[in-house]
Order: sequence, then structure tokens, then C-alpha cells
Amino acid sequence: MPPPRPTAKPTIEKAPEPERRRAARVYKRLQQRYPDAHCALIHRNPFELLVATILSAQCTDTLVNKVTPGLFAALPTPQQMADADPAVIEQHVSKVNFWRNKAKNLHAMANMLVEEFDGEVPQTMEELTRLPGAARKTANVVLGNAFNINHGVVVDTHVGRLSRRFGFTEHDDPKKIERDLMALFPRKNWCMLSHLLIYHGRQVCKARHALCADDAICRAYCSHAKEQMMGQ
Repeated sequence: MPPPRPTAKPTIEKAPEPERRRAARVYKRLQQRYPDAHCALIHRNPFELLVATILSAQCTDTLVNKVTPGLFAALPTPQQMADADPAVIEQHVSKVNFWRNKAKNLHAMANMLVEEFDGEVPQTMEELTRLPGAARKTANVVLGNAFNINHGVVVDTHVGRLSRRFGFTEHDDPKKIERDLMALFPRKNWCMLSHLLIYHGRQVCKARHALCADDAICRAYCSHAKEQMMGQ
């Protein structure tokens, strides 16, 4: 197999320096709070991460982590998943949301890996997003966590919510949020940024029953904390 082609780095216009300095302060505080932040999807190699990320769409990482051990034990490689009866894949993933469609995508994805990439997970955004079930968010997860390639920022519901509350963006569209985050933070931090925001979003800055008013980071930077304190 030829060596992977480097993913083209998107051109991003940097945000004004005062905004970038503020963003850096938030990042440092979150990094100090969550020094062990990492990808929550349990995996041993790029293929397992790709499969787990496809399964995680509109589904919790916790549930995906309960399903994947059996799936990976039965079908550990792209070739074995491609050769499997789709019904076998369905049996292993039937507890996740939209399991029939996801099983279909996994089977098609494995076949494409075998037929077009010699059974290896590609390392470019353009190639990854050609795989069935793998959109830009999935590609960013795989590139950042499996290959240490910071092509973009993973924007899930936690990242979107905290980005608005922390004043990093005014948008709801994940693509626009991602662009704003890429303009604020240095490329080397893009992958870890998502993990830090997700950790804080799950533990403190929640969608419901948020603990923002009692948290030092949120009190300093989060608009929701200010709203909560004004309501007390």
C-alpha cells in the first residue's frame, strides 16, 4: 500500500489576539482540571476507533463501549467484517440507536477498506469521508485520536453548548462552530480541546441541572453561570 497522502491543512483566518488569549486561558484552566482527558471510545487501533465512532452517532459512548467488545472479538479486522453476513453485525450492534443502518454502513465500510485501501484505515479527510457512515466528525475523531493529525475540531453537543456558553461562537451549526474554534485555538490543541470541553460538559456545564454557578471555571468564563447567579 502506498504511503498515506497528507491531509490538506485548511486555511483558517486567526481570531483577534485578545480573543485568542482569552481562549488560551480557558484551555489552560480546563487542562489543569482534566489532565487525563482522552477519547471516551475504547479502542486498540484505528479500525476499532472508526467502527466505534460510526456507532456513536446519536448514541452514548457508554453504550457503544458495551457493544464493541463482542463485535471486535467476533470481527476484529476489516477483512473479517467485510466477509461477515450483515446479520451477524446486526446481532452485535442491535442495542445502539439506528442499529440496522449502522450495521449496513459498517459492512459497506469494511468492504471499501478491503477493496480500496488494502484493509487499512486511510489518513486523510477526503478518503475517510468517502467511507459509508463516516462524515466529517467521524473523520476528525479518527485523524486526531488514531493518527495525531489535527485537521479540525470534533463538535458534538457538549462542544457546541460550551463553545456558545464560553463565548467562543454564536453559532448553532457545527461547521460554523468548528471554524470559530479553529480560528481561536492553535492547531496542536484541536483534538485535546474537544476532549476537555466534553469532560467539562459532562461533569459541570451540563445541558440540564448544570453546576455552573458553583464552578470556578464557569464563573469566570461561562454565560450560563452568570445567568444562574443572577437568578439566585
